[in-house]
Amino acid sequence: MLKNHLKKYNIILASASPRRKQLLEELGILFTVRTKNVEEAFPADLKPEEVAVYLSALKADAFLENERDERSLIITADTIVTLEGRILGKPGGREDAIQILKQLSGKKHQVITGVTLRSKHKQTVFSVITDVYFKMLSNEEIEFYVDTFKPYDKAGAYGIQEWIGHAAIERIEGSYFNVMGLPTHRLYEELMLF
Repeated sequence: MLKNHLKKYNIILASASPRRKQLLEELGILFTVRTKNVEEAFPADLKPEEVAVYLSALKADAFLENERDERSLIITADTIVTLEGRILGKPGGREDAIQILKQLSGKKHQVITGVTLRSKHKQTVFSVITDVYFKMLSNEEIEFYVDTFKPYDKAGAYGIQEWIGHAAIERIEGSYFNVMGLPTHRLYEELMLF
Protein backbone atom coordinates (compact mmCIF):
# COMPACT_ATOMS: atom_id res chain seq x y z
CA MET A 1 0.00 0.00 0.00
CA LEU A 2 1.06 3.56 -0.71
CA LYS A 3 0.89 4.67 2.95
CA ASN A 4 3.44 2.00 3.95
CA HIS A 5 5.61 2.73 0.93
CA LEU A 6 5.82 6.42 1.86
CA LYS A 7 6.33 6.06 5.62
CA LYS A 8 10.04 6.86 5.27
CA TYR A 9 9.07 10.36 4.05
CA ASN A 10 7.62 13.48 5.59
CA ILE A 11 5.26 14.46 2.78
CA ILE A 12 4.82 18.19 2.13
CA LEU A 13 2.03 19.38 -0.13
CA ALA A 14 3.17 22.78 -1.40
CA SER A 15 -0.27 24.02 -2.40
CA ALA A 16 -2.95 26.17 -0.81
CA SER A 17 -5.63 24.51 -2.96
CA PRO A 18 -8.35 22.94 -0.81
CA ARG A 19 -9.13 20.59 -3.69
CA ARG A 20 -5.58 19.23 -3.87
CA LYS A 21 -5.54 18.82 -0.08
CA GLN A 22 -8.82 16.88 -0.23
CA LEU A 23 -7.63 14.62 -3.07
CA LEU A 24 -4.34 13.81 -1.32
CA GLU A 25 -6.23 13.01 1.89
CA GLU A 26 -8.54 10.71 -0.07
CA LEU A 27 -5.48 8.79 -1.32
CA GLY A 28 -4.74 8.01 2.33
CA ILE A 29 -1.48 9.96 2.44
CA LEU A 30 -0.30 11.66 5.63
CA PHE A 31 1.11 15.09 4.82
CA THR A 32 1.51 18.66 5.94
CA VAL A 33 0.76 21.75 3.86
CA ARG A 34 3.53 24.33 3.40
CA THR A 35 3.28 26.98 0.75
CA LYS A 36 5.71 29.48 -0.70
CA ASN A 37 4.92 32.63 -2.60
CA VAL A 38 6.03 32.01 -6.16
CA GLU A 39 5.49 34.35 -9.08
CA GLU A 40 3.88 32.13 -11.70
CA ALA A 41 5.79 33.51 -14.68
CA PHE A 42 7.07 31.35 -17.51
CA PRO A 43 9.11 31.82 -20.70
CA ALA A 44 6.96 33.01 -23.59
CA ASP A 45 8.36 30.36 -25.95
CA LEU A 46 7.04 27.39 -23.93
CA LYS A 47 4.29 25.32 -25.50
CA PRO A 48 1.09 25.25 -23.42
CA GLU A 49 1.66 21.61 -22.47
CA GLU A 50 5.09 22.56 -21.06
CA VAL A 51 3.84 25.45 -18.93
CA ALA A 52 2.16 23.42 -16.17
CA VAL A 53 5.28 21.26 -15.71
CA TYR A 54 7.52 24.33 -15.68
CA LEU A 55 5.37 26.04 -13.04
CA SER A 56 5.14 22.95 -10.82
CA ALA A 57 8.95 22.64 -10.89
CA LEU A 58 9.24 26.38 -10.14
CA LYS A 59 7.12 25.86 -7.01
CA ALA A 60 9.38 23.00 -5.91
CA ASP A 61 12.46 25.19 -6.51
CA ALA A 62 11.11 27.62 -3.91
CA PHE A 63 12.07 25.11 -1.22
CA LEU A 64 15.77 25.76 -0.66
CA GLU A 65 18.30 22.97 -0.09
CA ASN A 66 18.49 23.71 3.63
CA GLU A 67 14.70 23.33 3.91
CA ARG A 68 14.79 19.77 2.58
CA ASP A 69 16.13 17.02 4.81
CA GLU A 70 16.65 13.33 4.00
CA ARG A 71 13.03 12.53 4.84
CA SER A 72 11.26 15.34 3.00
CA LEU A 73 9.19 14.65 -0.11
CA ILE A 74 7.66 17.77 -1.62
CA ILE A 75 4.64 17.56 -3.93
CA THR A 76 3.86 20.59 -6.10
CA ALA A 77 1.32 20.99 -8.88
CA ASP A 78 0.04 23.55 -11.33
CA THR A 79 -3.08 23.33 -13.48
CA ILE A 80 -3.71 25.31 -16.64
CA VAL A 81 -6.61 25.45 -19.08
CA THR A 82 -5.96 25.79 -22.80
CA LEU A 83 -8.39 26.60 -25.58
CA GLU A 84 -7.26 26.37 -29.20
CA GLY A 85 -3.61 26.61 -28.12
CA ARG A 86 -4.12 29.63 -25.83
CA ILE A 87 -3.75 29.51 -22.06
CA LEU A 88 -6.78 30.76 -20.13
CA GLY A 89 -5.64 31.84 -16.68
CA LYS A 90 -7.52 32.60 -13.50
CA PRO A 91 -10.08 35.35 -14.02
CA GLY A 92 -9.33 38.86 -12.80
CA GLY A 93 -12.92 39.37 -11.63
CA ARG A 94 -16.58 38.86 -12.54
CA GLU A 95 -16.47 40.21 -16.11
CA ASP A 96 -13.28 38.31 -16.91
CA ALA A 97 -14.81 35.06 -15.58
CA ILE A 98 -17.91 35.59 -17.73
CA GLN A 99 -15.77 36.21 -20.84
CA ILE A 100 -13.67 33.10 -20.21
CA LEU A 101 -16.77 30.91 -19.84
CA LYS A 102 -18.26 32.40 -23.01
CA GLN A 103 -15.08 31.33 -24.82
CA LEU A 104 -15.35 27.78 -23.42
CA SER A 105 -19.08 27.47 -24.21
CA GLY A 106 -19.83 24.84 -26.85
CA LYS A 107 -16.17 23.90 -27.29
CA LYS A 108 -13.55 21.37 -26.30
CA HIS A 109 -10.67 22.58 -24.14
CA GLN A 110 -7.78 20.92 -22.38
CA VAL A 111 -6.88 20.88 -18.71
CA ILE A 112 -3.20 20.19 -18.07
CA THR A 113 -1.77 19.55 -14.62
CA GLY A 114 1.97 19.42 -14.09
CA VAL A 115 3.25 17.69 -10.95
CA THR A 116 6.70 17.66 -9.37
CA LEU A 117 7.80 15.17 -6.71
CA ARG A 118 11.09 16.17 -5.12
CA SER A 119 13.19 14.72 -2.33
CA LYS A 120 16.77 15.58 -1.42
CA HIS A 121 18.17 13.11 -3.97
CA LYS A 122 15.42 12.45 -6.48
CA GLN A 123 12.90 14.24 -8.66
CA THR A 124 9.99 13.13 -10.84
CA VAL A 125 8.11 15.56 -13.06
CA PHE A 126 5.07 14.65 -15.16
CA SER A 127 1.90 16.08 -16.65
CA VAL A 128 -1.57 14.78 -17.41
CA ILE A 129 -3.95 16.17 -20.05
CA THR A 130 -7.75 15.87 -19.97
CA ASP A 131 -10.10 16.97 -22.76
CA VAL A 132 -13.27 18.66 -21.49
CA TYR A 133 -16.34 19.28 -23.68
CA PHE A 134 -18.74 22.07 -22.67
CA LYS A 135 -22.29 22.37 -24.00
CA MET A 136 -23.48 25.72 -25.29
CA LEU A 137 -24.14 27.90 -22.26
CA SER A 138 -26.63 30.75 -22.14
CA ASN A 139 -25.61 34.12 -20.73
CA GLU A 140 -28.01 33.46 -17.84
CA GLU A 141 -26.31 30.15 -17.00
CA ILE A 142 -22.85 31.72 -17.10
CA GLU A 143 -23.87 34.66 -14.94
CA PHE A 144 -25.68 32.37 -12.47
CA TYR A 145 -22.56 30.22 -12.10
CA VAL A 146 -20.14 33.13 -11.73
CA ASP A 147 -22.37 35.03 -9.28
CA THR A 148 -23.11 31.94 -7.17
CA PHE A 149 -19.72 30.20 -7.11
CA LYS A 150 -17.30 33.11 -7.72
CA PRO A 151 -14.67 30.94 -9.48
CA TYR A 152 -11.95 33.58 -9.37
CA ASP A 153 -9.27 31.27 -7.96
CA LYS A 154 -9.69 28.66 -10.69
CA ALA A 155 -7.91 28.30 -14.00
CA GLY A 156 -10.48 28.59 -16.77
CA ALA A 157 -12.95 30.22 -14.35
CA TYR A 158 -14.68 27.00 -13.31
CA GLY A 159 -14.53 24.05 -10.95
CA ILE A 160 -15.70 20.72 -12.38
CA GLN A 161 -16.95 19.63 -8.95
CA GLU A 162 -19.37 22.59 -8.81
CA TRP A 163 -22.76 23.24 -10.48
CA ILE A 164 -21.19 23.89 -13.87
CA GLY A 165 -19.61 20.44 -13.92
CA HIS A 166 -23.00 18.82 -13.39
CA ALA A 167 -24.95 21.05 -15.77
CA ALA A 168 -22.57 22.08 -18.54
CA ILE A 169 -19.91 19.46 -19.13
CA GLU A 170 -21.09 17.01 -21.78
CA ARG A 171 -18.12 14.66 -21.40
CA ILE A 172 -14.48 14.41 -20.52
CA GLU A 173 -11.72 12.28 -21.99
CA GLY A 174 -9.14 11.53 -19.34
CA SER A 175 -8.91 12.02 -15.59
CA TYR A 176 -11.76 13.80 -13.78
CA PHE A 177 -9.48 14.45 -10.79
CA ASN A 178 -6.93 16.05 -13.10
CA VAL A 179 -9.56 18.69 -13.92
CA MET A 180 -10.01 19.21 -10.16
CA GLY A 181 -6.27 19.93 -9.94
CA LEU A 182 -4.47 16.68 -9.12
CA PRO A 183 -4.28 13.60 -11.38
CA THR A 184 -4.60 11.11 -8.52
CA HIS A 185 -4.24 7.89 -10.55
CA ARG A 186 -0.93 8.97 -12.10
CA LEU A 187 0.24 10.53 -8.81
CA TYR A 188 -0.42 7.23 -7.02
CA GLU A 189 1.62 5.33 -9.63
CA GLU A 190 4.52 7.81 -9.51
CA LEU A 191 4.60 7.80 -5.69
CA MET A 192 4.70 4.00 -5.67
CA LEU A 193 7.77 4.20 -7.93
CA PHE A 194 9.45 7.02 -5.97
